[in-house]
Parts: sequence; structure tokens; C-alpha cells
Amino acid sequence: MPYDANDPRAQLAAPAGTVAGVPRAASYFELHDVPEVELGSSGSRTWWTRSQAIVIAYTEARPGDELTVETDAEYVVLVLDGASIGVDHGTDAARASADSVVIVPPGRSTVHVDRGGTVARIFAAATVPDLAARCVNAGDYADADPNVAEFVAWPEPTGGFAVRVHALGDHPPEPGRLGAIFRCTTVMVNVFPEDHVARDPRTLSPHHHDDFEQVSLQVAGDYVHHMRVAWTPDSTTWRDDEHRRCASPAVVVIPPPLIHTTQSLGTMRHRLIDLFAPPRVDFSQRPGWVLNAGDYPMPA
Repeated sequence: MPYDANDPRAQLAAPAGTVAGVPRAASYFELHDVPEVELGSSGSRTWWTRSQAIVIAYTEARPGDELTVETDAEYVVLVLDGASIGVDHGTDAARASADSVVIVPPGRSTVHVDRGGTVARIFAAATVPDLAARCVNAGDYADADPNVAEFVAWPEPTGGFAVRVHALGDHPPEPGRLGAIFRCTTVMVNVFPEDHVARDPRTLSPHHHDDFEQVSLQVAGDYVHHMRVAWTPDSTTWRDDEHRRCASPAVVVIPPPLIHTTQSLGTMRHRLIDLFAPPRVDFSQRPGWVLNAGDYPMPA
């Protein structure tokens, strides 16, 4: 499954020729079709969904609301669509406006919404079992997916934990670099550039992951998510291909080793963010791809 020559992922090591294991089916959550789990006092609406490895709290945030959690590990806040927030973590505090990626240390923290917009909090599921239990699809993971490797956190940041704010405007797209990638000890986010055109159907990127999930967060626009189960000698494992159209906002869970690619549709605003837990080694090994790599060492 080679990538198009112009796709930055063509720089990655070629995947194995055989796709091992029978994948779980992909999951699709168009959030406006799912009742919100939490309603803030000022009207914020928060949907909690999860994969095996990741918990997503997607909030259509309203000014005045506060989003408080207590965690034993870092998590990431995506500040989008005009939102402006303050993050309070004990004696450490910071402010962030759209569009930003904020890394929050372990402990009790509160996101104060100053200006409305989209606020998405991304956690490693293994580190927040209480938050994972809030998710609308929590029951889907009563039995673990055997194809997903056990979660192992990455080394602590250089200089210790702190609230770190990264403005996406400081990192414009560059030829040869895939999106805007940030990592912490628990998760990795890849924020793709916005566009307003449909993806060329002749340059898609079908691929699979051997032992980790990909969660795609649709913030804006319509997409088709193409899914395929590789054929093996055991025909009882074969499934029909899926070509699922999703309207934003949506969360799509892609288990390994499902073959997949995503295609934006129509002339409209598109925004897609890919999520991984723990961070991806292959992305981290590409020079210049992870924009905050200096803060977070790779595992030995």
C-alpha cells in the first residue's frame, strides 16, 4: 500500500506486506446525533467518547463555563474555532486563544472559558479510568482489543511538568512535513491544515497500523472514511468494505490493523485532527515533524 509520492508519509518505513490480525470494526460518532453527556452552567455542551487508548471530551464551549478534571498524567487541550481559555493548574497558569495546542500537567486542573468556540481535551484512557467511564461508548471496551499494544507512557518532559501553550499560527505548513504534530508523555496530536476543497480521489493514502489505533477528530466539514479488512486464507474473517460519510463534529475510531484512508468532500471548510496514544515512534523519528520534540525525549 504505497503512499502517493507527494504524501509526506512516503518518507516513513514501508509497512509489512502482510496485515496480521483480524481488526475490530471502526466506530463512528457524529456528535450532534449523540446526546451530550455534560451541560455546563453557561450552556457548554460536552460529548465524551473513547477508543481503547484515548478519551475525547469535545466541548462546544460558552463563556463563563469551567471544565475541571483531576488526572494522574498529562493531557492535551485543543483550542479551536475562536475559543479563548485560561488554564489553572495549582500555582501554574496560562492563557490560550484559538488556534492552540495546550499541554496540561498531572493533577487537578481547570479550563476557564473566556470566549466561546471549540475546546477538545484529549487523554490517554489508561490514565483516566474515571473519565473513560463517562463516555457514551464506555461499554464497548469492557473487553480489550487484543490487537492494541499495552499503553506505556513516554519519559517526563525536560525541565519538568508545566502548562505549555503552542500557537498553531507559529507553525505554518511546510513541504515534506505532515500536519502540525505535538506530543506529551501520553498522547500525540496531528492537526492538519484547514482547506476548503475536496481531496483528490486519485491521491488517497490507504494504510494500516500494526498495533495502535488512530482516532480521527472531525472539527469541520464532511468526510468519507474508507475502511477495508485485508483478506486472509480464512474467508470467515472477510468483510465488505466501508465507505462511511460523516458530518462534523465527529469522532472516528480506527482499530488496528484495519486498512483506512480519509477523503474530504465538497467545497466547504475542512478541519481534521488525528490522535494517538502513546505518541507514535515513526512520526517522532522524522526530523522536524514533532514541533515540540525538544520538550519531550523519546523512550530509550
